[in-house]
Amino acid sequence: MKPAPPELIVITGLSGSGKGTVLKALEDNGYYAVDNLPLDLIPQFAELTKDSPNIRRAALVVDIREGGQLRRFPGVYSKISPKIRKRLIFLDARDETLMRRYSETRRPHPMGGGASVLRNIRAERKALAPIRDMADHVIETSQLNVHQLRKTVVEKFGSAEASDARVNVYVVSFGFRHGVPPESDLLFDVRFLPNPNYIPEFKHKTGRHAGVARYIRSFPQTREFIERISALLLYLMPHYIEEGKSYLTISFGCTGGHHRSVMMAEEIGKRLKAGGYPVQVTHRDVVKG
Repeated sequence: MKPAPPELIVITGLSGSGKGTVLKALEDNGYYAVDNLPLDLIPQFAELTKDSPNIRRAALVVDIREGGQLRRFPGVYSKISPKIRKRLIFLDARDETLMRRYSETRRPHPMGGGASVLRNIRAERKALAPIRDMADHVIETSQLNVHQLRKTVVEKFGSAEASDARVNVYVVSFGFRHGVPPESDLLFDVRFLPNPNYIPEFKHKTGRHAGVARYIRSFPQTREFIERISALLLYLMPHYIEEGKSYLTISFGCTGGHHRSVMMAEEIGKRLKAGGYPVQVTHRDVVKG
């Protein structure tokens, strides 16, 4: 079997969005990791992954700490050898989330200059916009804690060989009142199904409870929806693989993310697993009120 090509992951994004967490997660998964490598050394560092038998997977962080030199990043990135499988990950988060994180950690924004944190965040976002447009993967971290972000990174990037073979599927349940998952590739609204929340015995249970799931499944529209969506997804999967997609996030949303979306994510996840696809089911909002 032909060995997998050497791999370099470049991590960038807004300060406070979780770049350090991602780098550490990749390092723990076997990547040779470097933080804040000078811009002009990136092509040379990439060559190490091509020529060294001991470094086949590497990851590095490039961010606003480069100052004005960051404008040169697109040109430097383009100089990386085509024999290296390179991927650019951009981490993003909402302004209010970043402000809260700075408030909690009491760390100064790296742009400094006496401006407010919000003004620095907006200036950084503007400076990074051209790089964001280049990214192979954009991860929105506003609703992810450290553990969830690490899990996301390991699942999506922890095994380059596996991602080459077929698409990894992430099935997510969520509540619309808590916002739509920004990483969704496909999103289905299941608020048309009868809501167990109004039945006292089900109100404080989730869609993983057998009684709740049985109640939701008892309606003909539920059963028909499951059959139609399962058939659609099983039809789409080979085409996504053919197009080279390494992961696919399918989201199901109801009002609060406790009952209908949870039941549907579990059911669709089982059917995709039965179809031979690697599936990770996550219930984002089950612990929220």
